[in-house]
Amino acid sequence: MNTKTIRLIQQEAAEALLNVGVSLPLKEFRLPFRKKPIVLRVTMRRPCMSGQIEIARTYLSMGVSSAEMEKFTKEEQMRFLADHGDKICRMIALTIGSTSLVKPLTWFVRHFVRYEYQMAAVRKFVSLMGTDPFIPIIRSAEKTNPMKLRLSQKKKGS
Repeated sequence: MNTKTIRLIQQEAAEALLNVGVSLPLKEFRLPFRKKPIVLRVTMRRPCMSGQIEIARTYLSMGVSSAEMEKFTKEEQMRFLADHGDKICRMIALTIGSTSLVKPLTWFVRHFVRYEYQMAAVRKFVSLMGTDPFIPIIRSAEKTNPMKLRLSQKKKGS
């Protein structure tokens, strides 16, 4: 396969994943007479535009790329967590619920979701979010520009 086809398949898979959502385990509870623990999960979906803008602002304010996060040493991970832990929880909370519920969801994520799940969720959503979904919208807006003369109007101009 050529790279354009592979990129198109990856983009469609990312779109489907963001629309369906990513299930995030929150907390495990063990009951006395049950072999398997009960796992509370929540689904992270693509937020509305205001949530996406807020996630982009929060991510850019951290000043670190996802590739740099993967190469962190233990000390750098601890420093990053101390400096930006609240921002990570806020980004996850924005993908879980509406912007009106961000503060309680941020508190919940901060206190009940394990760090590994938080970092994996941030990496996954940051890698999947981007401007690719807006490219077809911009192209269609260019084609339907009301100020531009259409094919049937070129002779008369009306």
